[in-house]
Amino acid sequence: MPLSISLLLLFLSHLLCVLSTSFYDNPEQDPIYNDLVADHTQDWPQEELERKWGMDWPFSGISTFAHLPHTRCLTEPDEKFDIAIIGAPFDTAVSYRPATGARFGPRAIRAASARQNPLRSFNQRAGINPYIQGLRVLDCGDIPVVPVDNALALRQMTVAYTQLGMRVPASAQGTGVPLLAHPRLVTLGGDHSIALAALRALYKIYGKPITVIHFDAHLDTWLPNKYPSAWPSEQMSFNHGSMFYLASKEGLLSNRSVHAGLRTRISDLGDYADDDAQGWLRISADEIDELKPAGIVRRMVERVGLDDGEPVYLSFDIDVVDPGLAPGTGTPEPGGWTSREVIAMLRGLEDVNVVGADVVEVAPAYDGAGEQTALVAAQVVFEVVTSMVKKAVKGRSLEKADGVKDEL
Repeated sequence: MPLSISLLLLFLSHLLCVLSTSFYDNPEQDPIYNDLVADHTQDWPQEELERKWGMDWPFSGISTFAHLPHTRCLTEPDEKFDIAIIGAPFDTAVSYRPATGARFGPRAIRAASARQNPLRSFNQRAGINPYIQGLRVLDCGDIPVVPVDNALALRQMTVAYTQLGMRVPASAQGTGVPLLAHPRLVTLGGDHSIALAALRALYKIYGKPITVIHFDAHLDTWLPNKYPSAWPSEQMSFNHGSMFYLASKEGLLSNRSVHAGLRTRISDLGDYADDDAQGWLRISADEIDELKPAGIVRRMVERVGLDDGEPVYLSFDIDVVDPGLAPGTGTPEPGGWTSREVIAMLRGLEDVNVVGADVVEVAPAYDGAGEQTALVAAQVVFEVVTSMVKKAVKGRSLEKADGVKDEL
């Protein structure tokens, strides 16, 4: 090959290499890069910075619930919110699968909520995006619950719930009239015993017994002696199967509370007599075959009522869902409801005065590779928050229409 042709081919090859790698190896040669540099040198206002960099894809960003703003609210006493997502990573009061790892439930639920975000969370059934309705919904992080002392852990959670629940709602700023009388806390559990701390706090905040809507496969009203032991102790009475008994004994519960989704194993019919004595209505999982989700909702609403003056706590144990759909839990029971059925029931409760809620017993160590249990839990939180927001916004609309303050 003549030397001139060889040199020409070598030159063309070098030119092609330069052109193909100019953006990566020699960015100053690329006009687009120069435009970017020019943009970078501009003094962008905060609004423009937020527009360009203040978003996340579902798979990016720090793992907060639904990509919501995060503050460690317990260390920031001036932080205001209307609805707080708060984790309670406590799991040392379980009676089965002792290594359930429900302390990792809050982390798993947050990760599973990644496809939610404040800009793309329109709830079609409710007709609103709960995160942009004028109420400040905040991820307040976790309560740093000690894992080696259950009595201290219960005290920590009770104090934390009380402090957070007594703050002035964010929606009161500027107007002095909040959309909610008190902030709402939605807890990511943790095992189910955390509900006792929440009920103690709510009783103090509202000054009256609390009605509970309890989605669960199990009663959780067992007398402590139903866990037989030759070595009884006072502390062993605090567990995830007896916390509602303790709440009833302390006078924290109204006589209008309801279980939904039961299919538990019992010792004998005396368990039901004890449950009756504590003032509960029982709805078994099998009843859905006849009543359908709408019928279950009617029974619950008839039981708890729609009086805004009566506070209701919604406690959702993920084991109410069939373990085929939500295997990641500590005490699985076959024959449960589907995720679609429980979501439909939660949507039917949007007019109930729910002042607090929890989603508990998510144990990611037992979940599947597709995070199906945590995904259901994240959707439950979304539905509960949506209903809280919709009721508050509806109440403000009624206030404006009637000229009367709606007590929420």
